[in-house]
Amino acid sequence: MKHLHNKTDVVLIGGGIMSATLGVLLKELQPEWDINVFERLDACAKESSNVWNNAGTGHSALCELNYTSEQADGSMDITKAIRINEQFQVSKQFWSYLVKTGKLPQPEAFIHAVPHMSFVSGESNVKFLEARVKALRENVLFEGMDITDNKETLRQWIPLMMEGRKDDDEAIAATRDESGTDVNFGALTQQLLAQLESQGGSLYYEHEVKNLSQNKDGSWTIKIRNLKEDKTFTVESKFVFIGAGGASLPLLQKTGLPESKHIGGFPVSGLFLVCQNQDVIQKHKAKVYGKAEVGAPPMSVPHLDTRYIDGERSLLFGPFAGFSPKFLKTGSYLDLFKSIKPNNLTTMLAAGVKEIDLTKYLVSQLLLSNEERMDDLRKFVPEAKDEDWKVVVAGQRVQVIKDVKGKGKGTLQFGTEVITSQDGSLAALLGASPGASTAVAVMLDILERAFPKQFSSWEHKVKEMIPSYGVKLTDEVALFKKLNKEIAQNLKLNTDGTLLS
Repeated sequence: MKHLHNKTDVVLIGGGIMSATLGVLLKELQPEWDINVFERLDACAKESSNVWNNAGTGHSALCELNYTSEQADGSMDITKAIRINEQFQVSKQFWSYLVKTGKLPQPEAFIHAVPHMSFVSGESNVKFLEARVKALRENVLFEGMDITDNKETLRQWIPLMMEGRKDDDEAIAATRDESGTDVNFGALTQQLLAQLESQGGSLYYEHEVKNLSQNKDGSWTIKIRNLKEDKTFTVESKFVFIGAGGASLPLLQKTGLPESKHIGGFPVSGLFLVCQNQDVIQKHKAKVYGKAEVGAPPMSVPHLDTRYIDGERSLLFGPFAGFSPKFLKTGSYLDLFKSIKPNNLTTMLAAGVKEIDLTKYLVSQLLLSNEERMDDLRKFVPEAKDEDWKVVVAGQRVQVIKDVKGKGKGTLQFGTEVITSQDGSLAALLGASPGASTAVAVMLDILERAFPKQFSSWEHKVKEMIPSYGVKLTDEVALFKKLNKEIAQNLKLNTDGTLLS
């Protein structure tokens, strides 16, 4: 850690994947800028980016059914699926560039190839899945997706899930795409921040940002508490990024910016069942997503996930949604109440009225017994045994509530929201899924908004790091296939999950 100057170019609040990504991007584009990261906890990636706190699927719409929707005329809207897949391709290109240039030395520590699958039961859901695949496979990003309702094929794809199922049971079907990945965003964050520090960036742990105020020249004065030494000091910065997970909303509110008004947050917590039996874990290798219950938030779509954690293969099922007024796992029970301000009170009240189904769902989830959770698991793994699974508390997510034109006051948002000040001197990231997977695309969007004058001079370097920048891979089939091959080689991916030689 080097000496902290009173004046700096960039302050990044929060030691997660978003700040890490933005910091490394800026160091590539403007190496001489002074960049400082402030994190409240004693290490990076302990909250939203942590491997146990939900961050793990390389979200690319290969398995997430809620990213496609059936229209009234029976057609399938795949717009969101394409957008999210394109964003994840951008992330993979950036990581590939960093590996190739020696700046991410251990790709095997954060990314593995794991098939992405969707699994449904019942005739109507099978028909929906067939229509979804038909629409998606017309796009080059999804052309590798397979579908089957053949029980024998399913036994090969998902042997653990087929144990105990009879051939005359209700109709089931699954899709499978071998280009899916498991990403340990905690491990990736650690490598990115190590790289940022090696290039002259500074990391300050156990430093909590207490307040932000804008100066007449457009810069920001940030009040920071050194928790270790119990001292408070200020830093002046030309640009500030708030990437503090659930704490981003309260910090944004402290800026007093017009863009911070009429925005609220609704915290959702979660639990996972984690398998403790290695024999069971080895029988399943895939991320298998089902359909969410009516009224359930998208982040609560049930899935049986192969994960790579601390170098070992793991198996998780969930999440089971819950409620806590905390905005972070390490936050305060007063977080939600403190976030309610005169300017967002009607927004929050309107959301409470509109989201009755969600409230009922969360209450029902809170009341689940462990046996009821196991019953939900048995819809995926019929022969699951209680003694093989334990409950782990996942991370907190704060869903954005805002007034949306055409949808009215208090509309709950289930995506990732970027708030940028009018002068571009401050940006904040709010929201949840797909979050980490889209980090690079989201950070590029912030750079375009915050640094419009510099960006034209950066564009050549951006295209070196992300060759598809400025185009859609959907329209560039040859480029997509070329990049896919390079990415697999650089990130050491293989369809069986082993390292390429």
